[in-house]
Amino acid sequence: MAGLYEKYKKETVPALVKQFGWRNENQAPRLEKATVNCGFGRMVSGKTKDEQKKIQEAIARDLTQICGQRAVICAARKSIAGFKIREGQSVGAKITLRRRRMYDFLERAITVALPRTRDFQGIPSKNVDRDGNLTFGIKEHIAFPEVSPEKINFIFSFEVTVTTTARNREEALAMFKSLGFPIKKD
Repeated sequence: MAGLYEKYKKETVPALVKQFGWRNENQAPRLEKATVNCGFGRMVSGKTKDEQKKIQEAIARDLTQICGQRAVICAARKSIAGFKIREGQSVGAKITLRRRRMYDFLERAITVALPRTRDFQGIPSKNVDRDGNLTFGIKEHIAFPEVSPEKINFIFSFEVTVTTTARNREEALAMFKSLGFPIKKD
């Protein structure tokens, strides 16, 4: 594991220990997992079953290419008439990344994909919740170099949630900034 993990071990942990006055490096927060999530929503509404299946397969294929791990298609747990959703209908795709794949994905997201997105000003600090988890969206999946723009039929957005072991928001913000996440100052 090179890159982001090495930076975490060699730079971030000692900086956090010094900043917060901890006695042990094990008190420093860690990145537990990154969850990549894409809802089908408007892309499949009003389409035939075959068209819906093609769109769902294309989204799952592109997410798999981006993350390096197979996407899981999620089904609706209950029917919601207002959203025209039936129980058991496919509503989205998700991938949960841990360890090496998580660090590789986050490094590519920070250094390549986010700077390539249109009108990107940074991740607002309010995207870090009180438990220290960061959630941000990527508007166009073609920002990742793994996806060839010539081979895709449509562009979709997805959400990334980074779960940490931080005890509060301040620790998480300090860790994310130290790791190089482009977090804006509010």
